[in-house]
Amino acid sequence: MDIFEDLAPQGNRPEYTVSELSGAVKRVIEGEFGLVRVRGEVGRVSRPSSGHLYFDLKDDRACLAAIAWKGQAARMQVRPEEGMEIVATGRMTTFPGQSKYQLIVEDVVPAGAGALMAMLERRRAALQAEGLFDPARKKPIPYLPGVIGVVTSPSGAVIRDILHRLRDRFPRRVLIWPVAVQGQACAPEVAAAIRGFNALPGDGSVPRPDVIIVARGGGSLEDLWGFNEEIVVRAAAESRIPLISAVGHETDTTLIDHAADLRAPTPTAAAELAVPVRLDLLAAVADLAARQGRAVAAGVERRGQRLRDLSRALPRPEALTGAAAQRLDLWAGRLSGALGLMVARKRGAFDRAGGGMRPDLLLRLLSRRADGLAAAGGRLADRAGRALERRHLGFDKWASRLAPALARLLAEADRTGRKGRADLAVLAGRLEAAPRRRLADLARRLEQVDRTRQTLGYAETLKRGFAVIRGDGHVVTSREEAARAAVLEAEFRDGRLPLGQGAAPAPRKPKPGGDGGQGSLF
Repeated sequence: MDIFEDLAPQGNRPEYTVSELSGAVKRVIEGEFGLVRVRGEVGRVSRPSSGHLYFDLKDDRACLAAIAWKGQAARMQVRPEEGMEIVATGRMTTFPGQSKYQLIVEDVVPAGAGALMAMLERRRAALQAEGLFDPARKKPIPYLPGVIGVVTSPSGAVIRDILHRLRDRFPRRVLIWPVAVQGQACAPEVAAAIRGFNALPGDGSVPRPDVIIVARGGGSLEDLWGFNEEIVVRAAAESRIPLISAVGHETDTTLIDHAADLRAPTPTAAAELAVPVRLDLLAAVADLAARQGRAVAAGVERRGQRLRDLSRALPRPEALTGAAAQRLDLWAGRLSGALGLMVARKRGAFDRAGGGMRPDLLLRLLSRRADGLAAAGGRLADRAGRALERRHLGFDKWASRLAPALARLLAEADRTGRKGRADLAVLAGRLEAAPRRRLADLARRLEQVDRTRQTLGYAETLKRGFAVIRGDGHVVTSREEAARAAVLEAEFRDGRLPLGQGAAPAPRKPKPGGDGGQGSLF
């Protein structure tokens, strides 16, 4: 027996290597499908730098990978775009490196709009007819928001790009609402995030954003389909907070872009649209401050120069005031003589008027006026009290001092005629009216003082529900004074009421054998 003998049983089935099997499959597929025409909807399209064109052909049940080499893609009159329905002509082959089959496309002709694109267009037209895409509904984006809300995936590169861009331009507070940006959960979570930001109270513990950014990176039409759902579009249109849409790359367009207040081509561009550049603002403020300083200095200089120009056209102050000063000196010199002459004339007229006065008439007149004055003084004394009595006595003294002067006037008036008597009558009338006016004025002032006393007095305050507390005959204004007083008394609007003893006496020691230590309350 050979020690190297193979003990495994030998069969009749051939053994293939992986390469042999892959080559056999390749020959079968290429032999059976040498040239085919395939109709389907274009899925994800990729154009790498090599110039080749990679895309998917799909229907509702299957997906076929397709390749157009650089030369073939250059000769195509129609370039496949995502969502188009086309008829591709080519040959089937395999790619052993990934164990898949694919179509090498040689020519492409359009076959109409794809099912997804047709559905998307119908949805867009229906929502636009409702007015959700009306430009009049769009709200302005705040120039410098205090809080920015971002609706995106917290684990993707999008949020890092947004935060990095905000930190470079103008750091702001950012609230992230994590959502799924692809798949069946994408649409309801994005709509809930938009409505959740709008439901935050303005003065709550979590600040309400001033602007919302809905962001996602690029992808195929299927990857971005969640942002085409009606629930997301309606949530974006109903948002009271301004909303920026940044879904996909610049060439990607979703329905949320039409409903948003502003569309950004990329998430990074959304951050740039949300905030200005802080350094640019500082430079602009510095420039404006410098311009303001230069403008103020220039304005002051222009006005100073204008003032100097106008001052040269004005006459000298001495020329303006010289003539007036000379006239003043002239009239000042004439004034003293004119005053003396006027006094002399008035004295002569007074002497002529007083020469015709009769002493007996003046005395009878003074007697009647004195009697009337005494009666009026008595009535005033009854109303005014001591104050009016003092004023009446002062008036009597004044009248007594006036009598000799009037007597002298009467003596001189006896030498005058009718004109002097007429002047005397005028003077007598004025003398008769003067006491009445004086007494009426004093009575009016007394009434005013009495009304003021009644208004400001404490009696009016008592009528409004207050009381005055007195202790030992004095008004008490504090608790300590009330405690020290022996007797307290309260005054109300209708009378006084004793309150009893004020401070409690010092406690006395109980008498032995008394009432068991129970002292008197008083």
